[in-house]
Amino acid sequence: MPTSLSQEPIRVIRRGNVEFTLLGTAHVSRASAEEVTRQLDGGQYDAVAVELCPSRHAALTTPDVWGQTNLFRLIRDGKAGMLAASLALGAYQQRLAEQFGVEPGAEMRAAVERALAHSIPVLLVDRDIGITLRRTYHGTPRSQRFTLLGGLLASVLSREKVSEEEIERLKEGDILETTFAEFTERSATLQGPLIDERDRYMAARLCEETAAGNYRRVLVVIGAGHLKGLADYLSRGEGCTDPQATIANLETLPPRARWPRVLPWVIVAVVLTGFAIGFSRSPELGGLLVWEWILINGTLSAVGTLIAGAHPLTILTAFIAAPWTSLNPMIGASMVAGAVEVWLRKPRVADFGTLRSDVTSLRGWWRNRVSRTLLVFFLAGLGSSLGTYLAGFRIYDHLLGG
Repeated sequence: MPTSLSQEPIRVIRRGNVEFTLLGTAHVSRASAEEVTRQLDGGQYDAVAVELCPSRHAALTTPDVWGQTNLFRLIRDGKAGMLAASLALGAYQQRLAEQFGVEPGAEMRAAVERALAHSIPVLLVDRDIGITLRRTYHGTPRSQRFTLLGGLLASVLSREKVSEEEIERLKEGDILETTFAEFTERSATLQGPLIDERDRYMAARLCEETAAGNYRRVLVVIGAGHLKGLADYLSRGEGCTDPQATIANLETLPPRARWPRVLPWVIVAVVLTGFAIGFSRSPELGGLLVWEWILINGTLSAVGTLIAGAHPLTILTAFIAAPWTSLNPMIGASMVAGAVEVWLRKPRVADFGTLRSDVTSLRGWWRNRVSRTLLVFFLAGLGSSLGTYLAGFRIYDHLLGG
């Protein structure tokens, strides 16, 4: 394999009239950023492709991108979980920045900046990170999903230095793969959406971008872990015959199982049946069942928001909303509590500005209004879910005991 002067791995692949120079970079190496600069300053390329999707590109090049986030809309559209996962990944990258003094993605930033300086286009060829995370989650066996989520949480709260093994993985691999390193070793199902699928996706995107014949020489800046896979797909031309079909296939989310959509309605039916049986026996028993449902469900949801440090009115709202939203699967207590918290404590510009650094510590999640709103969202929903099951068991304990 030929290498550049800085020993960054390079592969040159020709497809038709286009020459792709694949530059494998290390995410914590100044040498990688310097090599990107050296390659582009040579003036021999008419386009540069980077391992970024539009959202990651915006985060890299727009300092106030978080400040442009409509938190209420994210909660309403059910994207709070994706934001939390992105923040968890960002917290890991912040730890790397503090340990090495080199911000991960410096080589991508260098590629974008030098392309701008030389007036050549930047091609964003990676798959959207949200789709990658969702396909990773759905591709994980259900028995391992809690382990996966626990690993993300641990990456946020850990203050330990990155191990030598992880450093080597970073030098040879991919930032997402390294974040999930412990789990990719345990489950080959994660390797697909994190690495192989993205190799295929980037090959198809490169073929799509160059199909019109606008570019002859393209520098492709990717993590070293993608070098072999991407080179193989480009060499074979896999996905290049119909790149749009390949891209569409790799962007498709797996169909959701039916039971998670049906189960809430089953629970509602069971609870309402319990109420009906209780009132048929006596108004007093029926009233007791309804009261305990309200008290248990509302209290646990309110406790969740209290733990999250919510505004007192948000806590009261959670108490009132949870018993009724639990009987309406179309809306959750988490959505109501999160929306009220955003309304009462609108995040400040400073909160968005310090969001990335704040989420690297446990205390920071409660200090920052943005991340605290996410905590309110999740803990209100968790409390309401626990309350639904506990209150449901209490209802049938009364009925069976009667």
